[in-house]
Amino acid sequence: MTRMIARFRDGSSFDLTLVALALAYLFVFAALPMLYTVVMSVQKIDMFTLGTLARPFVGLRNYAHVLAMPVAWRVATNTAIFVVLSVVLQLVIGLVLAIYFRQDFPGASTLRGLFLAGWVMPALVVGAIWRWLLAGDFGVVNFLLGSLGLIKGHIFWISDPHVALYSLIIANVWLGIPFNMLLLSVGLAAIPADVYEAASLDGASAIQRFLFVTLPMMRATLGAVLSLSIIFTMQQYDLVAALTQGGPSNASNVAQYWSWQLSFETYDIAGGSVVAVVMILVVILVAILYVRSTRLEQQA
Repeated sequence: MTRMIARFRDGSSFDLTLVALALAYLFVFAALPMLYTVVMSVQKIDMFTLGTLARPFVGLRNYAHVLAMPVAWRVATNTAIFVVLSVVLQLVIGLVLAIYFRQDFPGASTLRGLFLAGWVMPALVVGAIWRWLLAGDFGVVNFLLGSLGLIKGHIFWISDPHVALYSLIIANVWLGIPFNMLLLSVGLAAIPADVYEAASLDGASAIQRFLFVTLPMMRATLGAVLSLSIIFTMQQYDLVAALTQGGPSNASNVAQYWSWQLSFETYDIAGGSVVAVVMILVVILVAILYVRSTRLEQQA
């Protein structure tokens, strides 16, 4: 007992305890639910077997059942569009803002703080705000576009199946821009000013400095931001629930919301687990590609 107290005093056992607690937390709240979801995806589950462990093993039959659903490919297409457009726009706009706020001008800190304030808002609140902004009859967005003469009449952003998905993308891009801007600002700050000065002395224009200095030296940061944006967008359920609920007629339904619908609206627990497992595999693949690219860059 005395030896254990002494090890706690010198810090060695305390460090191990913190690591053990962190691993236990990850196992209970991350690994165990993921493993349980994988198990449910290969079992036959209904309302009678949900509360028991005596569930028949059906293998990949649940996966074939989900893929055979008419809405499956619509959801897959919506998810791909939602993720690609959201991530690209967040990255591009976030990089532009990071470069802009790198300049020293009055009010820069205040504006930067206002951008970050939007990021810390819960996605449910953001969805509710954008639902009001994009309202077809009295929305602020329609009013501004009409005042500028860009549209005639009203655009029903949420109830029109042709634009519902894009209204979801607009809200998600707005939500994710501050996160991208913050991380990219850190990457820009790490680039030595001497490099830009040398490029300027060699006659490089602003565009050339951006293409041949900024982007190459921020490759690792861009990869990290890209990977994290994909993962966060793949997990974006709250915003969909608050803004469009996957409608109208699945026009804005994405995988993360469809998984919830299968599990808790139609009580197809196995089908919802299948969609969740596919999403987990995509996220793991993105993480592996990022780690591999970072390792190759460090070896180069």
